[in-house]
Amino acid sequence: MPVQPVRHTRPNLPGRSPSSERPVRVVARDLAAAELLAAHSHEWGQITYALDGVIRVTAADTTWIVPPQRAIWIPPHAVHEVSTLEPTRLRALYIHARAAPFGGRCEVLEVSTLLRELVLALVQSDAGDAREELVMRLILNELPRLATLPIRVPLPRDKRLKALCEALIADPALPLTLGAWADRVGASERTLARLFERELGMSFGQWRQQVRLAHAAPLIAAGMPLSQVAAELGYASQSAFSAMFRKTFGKSPSVFFGGATG
Repeated sequence: MPVQPVRHTRPNLPGRSPSSERPVRVVARDLAAAELLAAHSHEWGQITYALDGVIRVTAADTTWIVPPQRAIWIPPHAVHEVSTLEPTRLRALYIHARAAPFGGRCEVLEVSTLLRELVLALVQSDAGDAREELVMRLILNELPRLATLPIRVPLPRDKRLKALCEALIADPALPLTLGAWADRVGASERTLARLFERELGMSFGQWRQQVRLAHAAPLIAAGMPLSQVAAELGYASQSAFSAMFRKTFGKSPSVFFGGATG
């Protein structure tokens, strides 16, 4: 049976709200695997980032699986929840609404080396001192420069489609065709195809590709060989996986992740 997540019903920590005088605050939390920061919102924006570990962020009927090289911008007032897929050192940046570096929708961000170091520096800064002010200014200057990435996994509302999608998110290597899924969830293949287009704005194949991309990022970042990543995600070969990756990002997985894997 899957491990039930440990739920935190009050994920916001007191005394950490950003202000016009201190527009960037940082919250450091070390979490075990399978912990859940329950659905909540706040009046400030948030950069959800993990120094290490993998997290799943869900907001606005979309989910993201986020490895350490990535982060998620969550705009003010957006209801969201965060769960850990493995032990995680979570470092969340709270950004005052007037200083928001991005718009009103969630964005996947490629975390630069500079931003990572600035987050660490902000954790270590004394409240209200000159160093903290300089680090905050540098963070606000660096954030808009980060590349955004087209990785998102929209979630459906229809119960039949939701059962299919949750099963594939849990195990993206499942080889079932849409017709086979239709038999499992009690709907015709035509109905499921129509629901994918209507509720998720893409075909079954396109949606499954996004799920596999989301799962691929933490595996590659952890140094898993591409041949093994391809097998884990249900691809017939490494070349098939690499071709899909290149089509999405315009470069091979090894180049995209800085040659971290063979």
